[in-house]
Amino acid sequence: MPAIVNSIEPNSIAEELEIQPKDEIISIDGIQPKDLLDYKFQTSSETLDLHIKRASGEEEIIEIEKDADEDLGISFESAVFDRVLPCTNKCVFCFVDQQPCGLRESLYIKDDDYRLSYLQGTYITLTNLNKKIKERIESLRMGPLYVSVHTTNPDLRVKMLKNPKAGDIVKELKWLNILDIPVHTQIVLCPGINDGEELDKTLSDLAFLKSNIMSIAIVPVGITRFRTIGELVSFTPEKAGNLIHQVEKFNKKLGYNLAFPSDEFYVLADYDFPEYSFYNKFGQLDDGVGSARLLLDDFKTHKSKLPAELSNPFSFTIATGQIAYKILQPITKELNRINNLNVDLIPIKSNFWGKNITVSGLITGSDLLDNLLPIKDKTSNLLIPSVMIRKYTDSFLDDITVQNIESRLETSVKVIENYYSTQEMIDFIINNK
Repeated sequence: MPAIVNSIEPNSIAEELEIQPKDEIISIDGIQPKDLLDYKFQTSSETLDLHIKRASGEEEIIEIEKDADEDLGISFESAVFDRVLPCTNKCVFCFVDQQPCGLRESLYIKDDDYRLSYLQGTYITLTNLNKKIKERIESLRMGPLYVSVHTTNPDLRVKMLKNPKAGDIVKELKWLNILDIPVHTQIVLCPGINDGEELDKTLSDLAFLKSNIMSIAIVPVGITRFRTIGELVSFTPEKAGNLIHQVEKFNKKLGYNLAFPSDEFYVLADYDFPEYSFYNKFGQLDDGVGSARLLLDDFKTHKSKLPAELSNPFSFTIATGQIAYKILQPITKELNRINNLNVDLIPIKSNFWGKNITVSGLITGSDLLDNLLPIKDKTSNLLIPSVMIRKYTDSFLDDITVQNIESRLETSVKVIENYYSTQEMIDFIINNK
C-alpha cells in the first residue's frame, strides 16, 4: 500500500507546496518510507528531497528547507505503506471468519501488525514477531502496544488461536516488561472456554507484570448469524453479572483497578455503570470500556447550555446500536423535557449480522434502512454516530453511503464525530432553536 495523501493541514508546508489528497509520497531523500514511523523519522531533518507523484500521474522532486522536527502537515490513508503484517492465527472466535461471502475485500483482511497497534491502538497477538521486528521494537521502544491475550494458559491459548506459536504469551509480555514498554491488554471472553477459573489465572498472571500492564479490557465474544463451526455461546445476563463481580473481586484484592469489563456487560446484566474514578484514565475506550460513563457525565456537564424551550417545534431522530440505545435513554428523556423539542431514539436491530450483534460500530446501511423505512414518515433529521461509517469515507460496512440513506429516508443525516461527547448534539439543538 503506497503512501497516499488523505488530507493536508491548513497553513502547513504541504499546503504551501500544493500537495493534494490522492498524491503519493514515493521517497524521502531517495528512501521509500515503509510506514508512518519511517516517514516521521525521515522528515525530521531541516532539509530533505521529497519525491512525489501527483494524482494526475506527474512526478516531481521538491527540495524542502524547514525547522528541525517541523511537521509537513500531511495525513495518510493508512499508517502502513508496505504490506500490512497478516494474522497467522485462526482464532475460534474470529469475527472475520463469521462474515458472509461477497463483501468488500478489505473486510476479509486479518491484520496483526505491531505498527498499527502502536499508531492506531489495534490489537496484536505477538505471534508473528520475527527477529528483525523485535529489534525494531527494541530500538524504538514503541509504546503503548495493545495486545490480545485471551488467556495465559499456554495450551488453552494454542487451542483458542489455533497456532502452535501462541503459547508463549507470558514470555513475550515479560520481554516487553524488560523493555519497559507499556501494554494495554484484551481478553475476548468465551463462556465455558476462558472464563471462570481460567480467567482468574489470566488476571493473576497479568497482575504479576503490573509494572508495564496498563489495563485489561474484558469484552464478550461476538457471534454472528453466519457462524457455521464451533460451539461458542453468548453471555446471559446472569453470566454477565458474575463476570462483573469476579472482576470487582480481583481489583479489590489487587488494591487498584487493572481489569475493566466492557460497557456491554453492564448493559446485559442491567447494572449501573461504574463511576468516573473506576476507569483509571480510560485507556480502553476504543474497546468499549468506559464510553458510557464518559457520555453520561459529559451530558451532565453540558446540559445547562440547553434552552428550556425552542421558539419553533423541532424534531430529530437518533439511530444507534442496542447497547448505546440503553445508554442514551436517560439523555433523550431529559431532552424531551424541552418545550417544542421531540427526540426519537431508535435501537437498530442488526438483520445483517444477527440478533447477537448489538454494537453501533457494526450497524450497516441496510440495517438502518430495514429499521427506519417502516417508520420513514416519523424519521426526521437523522443523527448517527461516526463509528457506523468507515474511516475517511461516507460509507457503511456494506458500502451503502450516507447519501443513499438520505435519499431513501428523504431526510438529512448528521454524523456525530465524537462518540464520547454530547456537545455536538447539544449544539445541533441550539442551532435549531
